[in-house]
Amino acid sequence: MPIYEYVCTDCGLKFEVLRPLTQTNGHTCCPDCGKNAERVFSTFASFSKGDNGMSTPLAGSDHCASCHSGSCGSCGL
Repeated sequence: MPIYEYVCTDCGLKFEVLRPLTQTNGHTCCPDCGKNAERVFSTFASFSKGDNGMSTPLAGSDHCASCHSGSCGSCGL
């Protein structure tokens, strides 16, 4: 089952829901306030750790589109 990401249209909470493909476009409510939530585009990146212990991007990019840092340790996501 895929995991879908949502954001609440009222309180702005970002959350994930595990649901079957048959419910891909189903209605989802915010777990905090109960208001309507919209599905948002999900991205991912793959990394591999080298012999030197450094992570190397395999897919995606070396940082988030909304991030200006090269380190995910400084990211708020």
